[in-house]
Order: sequence, then structure tokens, then C-alpha cells
Amino acid sequence: MDNSNMIDVSILLSELKTANAEMGKVISTIQQIAQQTNLLSLNSAIEAARAGEAGRGFGVVADEIKKLATRSFASTKESTKIIENIQSKADEVIAVRTADVAYDTIDKIDRNLFERNCDAQAWASFSQVKNSLCSTEPNRVEQANNLLKTLVDIYEVYFDLYVLDTAGTIVATGVRRELIGKNMADRDWFKEVKAANSISVTDLYLSSVENRHTVAYSCPIIGESGQVVGYFSSRFNWDYIYDILDSARIGKNGDIAIINKDGYVIACPSRKGILTDNLSRLKAAQCAMSGETYGYTFEKDARGSKIYGYARTRGYNAYKGKGWSAIVSTTL
Repeated sequence: MDNSNMIDVSILLSELKTANAEMGKVISTIQQIAQQTNLLSLNSAIEAARAGEAGRGFGVVADEIKKLATRSFASTKESTKIIENIQSKADEVIAVRTADVAYDTIDKIDRNLFERNCDAQAWASFSQVKNSLCSTEPNRVEQANNLLKTLVDIYEVYFDLYVLDTAGTIVATGVRRELIGKNMADRDWFKEVKAANSISVTDLYLSSVENRHTVAYSCPIIGESGQVVGYFSSRFNWDYIYDILDSARIGKNGDIAIINKDGYVIACPSRKGILTDNLSRLKAAQCAMSGETYGYTFEKDARGSKIYGYARTRGYNAYKGKGWSAIVSTTL
């Protein structure tokens, strides 16, 4: 999505803070004038006292100047407090907005992955999928392959779809037919679904088959008598998560990252450092990783002060989430 024509609230708030800082400079100048005026009134009072009766009128003027300086001091103190309060409120508004962007982003990701969760469970119940494992028809595998290929073509968010027997051998695929007959029993995702005996979702990983990052959704295939006859597994195209990140309204001074439960970056606009960069050093990441669902922190690094908004996955309906979090930063 092209964000070039969107109103950047963070920049507007930053401009407000800049204008506020300029007001602070004006108040500081007034305060200096008040100090000089107070000094002038003091000197005038001294000279009036020396002049005696002849300087009485001048003493009255000096006293009025002193009162004016005192009122100026009081006004500048009040103005300084107001300015500081405006600065603080502007920071809070930016912080809340930053946290809201994080919340909205992780919620959209949850909803997307919930749909992938539903896809795997629904497709595992299709007759062509079950027949590839249970039927004796000579064209049962071809029918399953054709169905899976059609699903991949319609649902562009997948690299491939697999049907495996209970021993972990691929019996049908949507795209990579050369994988048929290959055994996956040693793969973590297969071990996980077999142990769970229900829908299982991996964390992000680099697929040795696709040589790209993916998330695997796997679930048992249940036969007519209720027994597990095999497993269905999909490979989600992680690039589609970037559609969500790229549309996040982080502003020109902002950045965003999705981290897993251990703090490793699994998505960011630059597409760099995936599964290698770790943000657990940030207080915001620590809060999210510890279970806090939403909030913000003010932190400093070598480049200055930043606001970090964070939101941890809450899952969506039957999809419980993987402990991932969105971290959004804005430079002050």
C-alpha cells in the first residue's frame, strides 16, 4: 500500500513538539528580561534611597518595576509548566498511537493465520485427500494431486500442500510431485503433529525444500472409522505477511518488527535479519515476551530517544497464537 498521501500523525505531533520547544525559548527570553528588570528595580531602589526625599517618586517607580518583574517570573514559571505538560502529553499521544499500530498489526496477522488454520483442517476432510490414503482406486493419487494443485492455484498464499501417510511418507502434493515417496518422519513439524494428534502450527522456519521462510500447518486425516490414516500439511508463503507490515502506518520516523517468543525477528520491512536479529534487549520486547498484551516504553539508544509500542498475540478464535509480538518504534 502506498502511504505517501496519508497524514502522518507522528510527524504532526513532532512538529507540535518543535513549535512547543520554540515557545519554550520565547519564555526563556522573557524570563531573562524579567531578571534584568528585577536587577534594574533593585538598583533604582538603592539610588532612590540615596537621594532621600528627592528620590521618593523614583522609589515608587522602582517598586512598581519590581512588582512587574515578580509577576513576569510567576507567569514564566506557569508557562514553563504548561509547555512541559504539552510536551509530555504529545509524547504520550505518540506512545499510545505507536502501541495501537502494534496491536492492530499483530491482530491482522492473527486473523490471517487463523484462516490458514481453518484451511488445513477443512482440506484434510476432503474425500480426495482421504481416498489417496484409504482407497484402492488406481487414479486416487492423481485425483488428490489435482485437487491440491487447484487449491494452491486458488489460494495463492501457499507454496505447496502435502498428504502424508502415518509413517511420514508423502503420497500426494500440489506442486512438487518429485517429493512423492519422500519420508518426512524426521522433520520437527511432522513429529509435532503426530504427538499433538490435532492441528499443529510451527514457528517460522527456513524450509529446506522451498529454500524460503514458511510456516507449516499440519493436522491428522481421520478415516471413516475415526482412526488417523495420515496427515495433511500446508506451507504458508510468508511473503504475504509483509502485505500487512507494509501497510502499517508507522510514519517516516518509525519502524516495525514481528518477533517470535524468543525475541528473534521473523518479519520486518527491510526483510533482513530474519531469524538472526534478536530484540530481547529492548524493554518493550521483554514486556511482550513476558506475557503483557499491550503497552509502550520510552527507551534510549546510541541514536537518541525512542518510543516503543508493543502488542503480543492473543490468538483468534481457535488459533491460539505462537507467542509472537509486534514491536513498533518511533524516534522522538
